[in-house]
Amino acid sequence: MSDVGTRAARGAWFNCFAGIAGDMALGSLLDAGADLAEVEAMLRRIPIGGWSLEVTPVLRGGIAATRVEVRVEDDAVVRTYPALLALLESAALPPRVERRAQAAFAALAEVEGRLHRRPATQVHFHEVGGHDTVVDVVGTMAALEVLGIDTVSAGPVATGTGYVRSQHGVLPNPTPAVLGLLAGAPLEGRDLDVELTTPTGAALLAATVESYGPLPAMRVEAVGYGAGSRELDELPNCTQVVVGLLSAPGAAARRGGQPLVLLEATLDDVTGEQVADTLETVLASGALDAWVTPVLMKKGRPGHVLSVLVEGALAAQVRRALAAESGTLGVRVTALERFTAPRHFEQVEVAGVPVRVKVSPGRAKVEHDDAAAVARSAGLTVREVIARAEQAWRARAAPPPPDGVG
Repeated sequence: MSDVGTRAARGAWFNCFAGIAGDMALGSLLDAGADLAEVEAMLRRIPIGGWSLEVTPVLRGGIAATRVEVRVEDDAVVRTYPALLALLESAALPPRVERRAQAAFAALAEVEGRLHRRPATQVHFHEVGGHDTVVDVVGTMAALEVLGIDTVSAGPVATGTGYVRSQHGVLPNPTPAVLGLLAGAPLEGRDLDVELTTPTGAALLAATVESYGPLPAMRVEAVGYGAGSRELDELPNCTQVVVGLLSAPGAAARRGGQPLVLLEATLDDVTGEQVADTLETVLASGALDAWVTPVLMKKGRPGHVLSVLVEGALAAQVRRALAAESGTLGVRVTALERFTAPRHFEQVEVAGVPVRVKVSPGRAKVEHDDAAAVARSAGLTVREVIARAEQAWRARAAPPPPDGVG
């Protein structure tokens, strides 16, 4: 996130009706007016050579779009996550560009680490470690900076079906990496045997998007379309981006207000087991959080209020799941805002197994599910695993001693 003071924030909303890939994201922002020369000047700061950008106007489903292709002399580069971070740190990029690019590769490393059961620092990037992916990721973040984008949001993300070939073999579509990167985001499966959303595109969303839902209130200044590599008969193969000034400068400046929907149902004729089942169902349907409050109803009847917090784009499907599982005759809907502290995940090891730690200002909290898994495998108590993880994180986070000390 960036500090925008009291001025109106500039927003970019990605409409991923045909999915998103790195080249499509970059193409859409260039099509929306990001200056190619400025973007390329930032990219040239990265200490890698043997690549060039080819930017051409094309049509996709009759829509004028911009196609970006990264031409590379050697596309067989395999880089580790630390090596990619070192590239970014040595490039002297603008701070927000570097932060956003780091966040994209951190998201990729975390997901790949989970999928292959290894620490993020040991992840080797194959397809996403090559010159083209580095250019797509950093180029997209540079284009956001050139356009002065403070806030990024997106609509539902389309995915395809069938299978995808990768360095790891044949994978289901959407791939495990895409699903991991977009956990919690609204996805829309399309019956197309095409990889509509790639891991790079998903990582760009995971690193930049602050909220998912319909087009936010804004004064539209530009619209851009980034073309995919081929035409599709079923829909225009492109990603749309809408750029403009957000219409609520006070709320935008607070940086953290996330528009959400609160669903509530009052239950008085269900068992405790059914209440628990309903909680699990709404969370699995996409709810951000859910809780139960005991209440005393009319005529002295005991009951429960089931409260569910959900993003607007998923409110309808979660409401249906809530009604179906609980049997309630009505669901109340309230629009609200949630203000959250910035947080990110870091990773430590306990008994040789990675454990995630959620870090926010003034606080670090070990992920309980990770701690419980390590406790079971290592024969330790959960409390001991948490204590070791916190100690390992504090040791790594502690500032180095001054020169000449220690």
